[in-house]
Amino acid sequence: MTDQPLEIQKTVAGVRFHRVGKLYHFEYNEYPDLKVGDYVIVETARGRQMGEVMNFNALDEANRDYKPIMRMASPRDLILKHHWELQQDIVIESCRQKAKEMGGFGDVKFIAAVYNYDGSLLTFLYTADDKVNVSKLWNELTRMFPAQVDMRQIGPRDVAKLLGGYGACGELRCCSTFLTDFSPISIKMAKAQGISLNPSEITGMCGRLRCCLVYEYEQYVEARQKLPKKNKRIGTPFGEAKVVDVLPLQDAVLVYIEEHGLQVIKREEIVPLEELEALAKKAKEPCTVHGDEGCDCGAKPPKAKADAVTAVAPSDTDTEPQTDVDTATGETDAHTHAVSRSDQSPSGQSHRPRQRKRGDKRDQPKPAQNAQNAQTVQSAQSDTSQPSTERKDRPPRQDQAPKPEGRRKNKQRQDRRPPKAPDKPETSE
Repeated sequence: MTDQPLEIQKTVAGVRFHRVGKLYHFEYNEYPDLKVGDYVIVETARGRQMGEVMNFNALDEANRDYKPIMRMASPRDLILKHHWELQQDIVIESCRQKAKEMGGFGDVKFIAAVYNYDGSLLTFLYTADDKVNVSKLWNELTRMFPAQVDMRQIGPRDVAKLLGGYGACGELRCCSTFLTDFSPISIKMAKAQGISLNPSEITGMCGRLRCCLVYEYEQYVEARQKLPKKNKRIGTPFGEAKVVDVLPLQDAVLVYIEEHGLQVIKREEIVPLEELEALAKKAKEPCTVHGDEGCDCGAKPPKAKADAVTAVAPSDTDTEPQTDVDTATGETDAHTHAVSRSDQSPSGQSHRPRQRKRGDKRDQPKPAQNAQNAQTVQSAQSDTSQPSTERKDRPPRQDQAPKPEGRRKNKQRQDRRPPKAPDKPETSE
């Protein structure tokens, strides 16, 4: 069996730049003797900074690139860092005085001034309700201090973290002791934990919802899912009771019993009466599959079908008379019955009007119209015998001037059909 080489997992160093701040990771391949607590110089987006090594972590993403550590911090670097930290209080007072002289910064609070380890970068931290234009002040501060000046606006939670102090609970503020990130907090978390919605009880010194509301929120949500809600009927060792309050951390509920008053019932002793009654009611109903036969599946019964069948409404389609023809004599029956056109086959349907048989009194023309109809037919026959290809209201086509070239000539319509003569009326025999 051959020995397979073991893969050595790479690690990175976690560096912190402030006492309570985020960890940033850097490669330390050039310094294998690096230990926790050592100070190093690294390059960041805000210039060179000095940080303290807090831990060593394994690489989560093998393809990710980490910036390397530039060098180890020397004793001179540590002395310079301490010197510039002592100058920060004097610098922030000078900034406040200059802003007061210039005016227009009444709503702006300048919180702190921060130097980097060698004094080459100076950052002023301020807070305001709205965005403020500090370009003029930045120009004045650049002339006053030889370092590179940076103005940065921060939020109320960051202000509370920098100032420190004690919270409403009597302990040091969470943000200034161990919180490195601020989690999103909503009023729903206070409701789930049964906390009064009085603003003085749920807001911190920064004016925002307290960060501690998120600590036990998940435990409250998980515990409430296993307990009955308020005003619900349950069964207890003392009998039927009504839930008055839910105690998630005790895994119990507070109930009211007429004979015993208020009692605390554990979750193991609760009997869900409403759920059991619903199951019992469902079990008594017949099955939808087996009908009224014996079945214990508890499904709902099928819907009963109507006994009476609704009559089909007569069709509103057009009807036409249909005659019964005698095969022997060829005569039609005078009494016809209506037949729906929709019942006829598509091939038998026609758009022409139905022709009535000879002898029908309704088809006989009136005496006054016989002479007029005969004269119309004779005139039509005379017109069709010699069709004319020319119109009387214009000269013959031969006398017309020739049309210009390039345009299409119209053909003479010599094949014009004669007008269609009306049907010859049928006379009664």
